[in-house]
Amino acid sequence: MATLAVSMFRRLEGLFCVVKPSGVHWKLVRDNVEKNLLKGLNAAPPQSCPQQIRFLRDPGADTETTKSLTLSVASVPVLSKHPLVTGPEFQRIQVGVGHRLDVSSSGVLVLAVGRGNRVLNDLYETRVTRDYTLECEFGSATDDFSDTGRVVERSTYDHITLDKLNKVLAMLQGAHQKALLTYSNVDLRSQEAYELAVQGLLGPEGKSVPILTGLRCVHFQPPNFTLEVQCLNETQKYLRKVVHETGLELRSTAVCKGVRRTRDGLFTLQQALTRHHWTAPHVTRAVQQYYSSKKNKKTRAVADRGDRITTTGGECDEQPSNLNQ
Repeated sequence: MATLAVSMFRRLEGLFCVVKPSGVHWKLVRDNVEKNLLKGLNAAPPQSCPQQIRFLRDPGADTETTKSLTLSVASVPVLSKHPLVTGPEFQRIQVGVGHRLDVSSSGVLVLAVGRGNRVLNDLYETRVTRDYTLECEFGSATDDFSDTGRVVERSTYDHITLDKLNKVLAMLQGAHQKALLTYSNVDLRSQEAYELAVQGLLGPEGKSVPILTGLRCVHFQPPNFTLEVQCLNETQKYLRKVVHETGLELRSTAVCKGVRRTRDGLFTLQQALTRHHWTAPHVTRAVQQYYSSKKNKKTRAVADRGDRITTTGGECDEQPSNLNQ
């Protein structure tokens, strides 16, 4: 019979996401979550210690006057199974990390517990896209493309307008769209390519260069501006380099002041657990919500596929009547 701690662990197995703060390494976030989960699991009431039948000497018998040994039957705990001897039931749990964030970045970080690590590996083999918000600033360039790096150049930015910025972003996005089709390894004239494009699954096979599937400016107040990016196979350093190249295309310079991931596949910033919620009960609810959303998405996909089949069948039924006329 499974103990209460084991039952709690089985409900924890799955995927969930947390908010990684800026300036904190992802390993520290993973370790803190693992420590809190272990603390919650081992705080569960332990299973009662098993008993065994022993023949004990009767303490009331007087050995000096009575030469015969008097024994009594008693039920005593098995000390080798006692919690004070065996220690905590869970010594370590396996917490996996999805697509990582560097120290300077923040936002959604996907984690997995137990058997969820296998699901995590399958998840990132399905062309998962991610969304980022980039806080940028015109006027300077650094050696690492961030505002904390060593300044190597300063420039003016008064000539930059929102229309010019949007043209450069459209040009960059168009170049990446061509790369997306090149690495997709699918015949664009086939039915397979159409169905993948409808489902948003058209993407590169295996490893590829970073690809931006969406790029737009959501805030423009020089020297500051904000970009929203949707991408595949990216790194945070590459995104900062995109900001640098955008500044160069505008005959100026630009640095990235902040990188914040707002979505990683099905996981959004609204679902991510903040630091005060990295506990076993909150993680259990987050894992259950993930399974519920995944089940609902699968149900909608089956329903949409059935609607397309019904529509196609209706068109085929009408074809013979037109021919008879």
